[in-house]
Amino acid sequence: MSGAFLAIFGGVALTLVMLALAFGGGASGSRGRLRKRALGLRRRQTAGGATPGKGGQENASLKRVQGGAVPLADELAKRFLPRQSALRDRLSRTGRDISLGTYALISVGVTLVAFIGVWLFFGLPVFLAALIAGAAGLGLPHMAVGFLGERRQKKFLAVFPDAIDLIVRGLKSGLPVTESMASVGREMADPMGSEFRLVCDSVRFGRQLEEVLWETAKRLEMSEFNFFVISISIQRETGGNLGETLGNLSNILRQRRQMRLKIKAMSSEAKASAYILGSLPFVMFLLVYFLNHSYAVELFNDPRGMMMIGAGMGSLLTGIGVMAKMVRFEI
Repeated sequence: MSGAFLAIFGGVALTLVMLALAFGGGASGSRGRLRKRALGLRRRQTAGGATPGKGGQENASLKRVQGGAVPLADELAKRFLPRQSALRDRLSRTGRDISLGTYALISVGVTLVAFIGVWLFFGLPVFLAALIAGAAGLGLPHMAVGFLGERRQKKFLAVFPDAIDLIVRGLKSGLPVTESMASVGREMADPMGSEFRLVCDSVRFGRQLEEVLWETAKRLEMSEFNFFVISISIQRETGGNLGETLGNLSNILRQRRQMRLKIKAMSSEAKASAYILGSLPFVMFLLVYFLNHSYAVELFNDPRGMMMIGAGMGSLLTGIGVMAKMVRFEI
């Protein structure tokens, strides 16, 4: 009991220290400079006759930047995390303001909670508990970010043909392509509206349209948006009727969506079988663990049991990978 109490106390204390350092470390440094810049911007806007609404919006945006900043954690993440650009793209695809430091803190917190839970409640050895906790700390936040990004991509693709139709109507009425994209940003909901507003704002600041579109395509990682950018790039180089080209692209995207839904319906039985077969070993282990604790824990204490677990997990992952490959089609 004393060991369990010390483990819980140490984990809670370490978590509180990390949060205190992360959220309080840069209050007098970067946040103070941002606050001074915000006050100076507000004075210049007031002196220049800026409207209250615009000044309020700028102040609100600066407050959001200050509130979401975790200075010390961000510095540590920038120094030690690998592949930071790819991770930033993954975080931006979620549509949420998640910094590298926040992501690192969440991973560390999940690792600590998983280690304490596995070590205390399941009675596993420290090395095995640390291995499982490390896998949970790396895998669960990664899966959560992937889930949020995929859900946002699905929302984007669901209305993307409608957005292209809106651009086509603007082109047919005589508007330039940038103004037609601006109408999409004004009239359509997020995430479609936010992405096109970002594109139009970048163009207004003097950047090239193709450059901004390719950066957006790299961040979104969707083949449908790549088709859209390629169509605009080819039309700007060779000429032609852009409205007709985008109209054909809209029809193609709708047909791709219909085909994808048909494949999802036809492969649902195989996916259900994979879910059931993949979860059975874990469900049976939990039942045996609660019915006969000493018998189940022996599987982890004996080296032969560890070898059996490794072989079973390897064959299970191989089978799941094969079944996932069988139901995945490129359209």
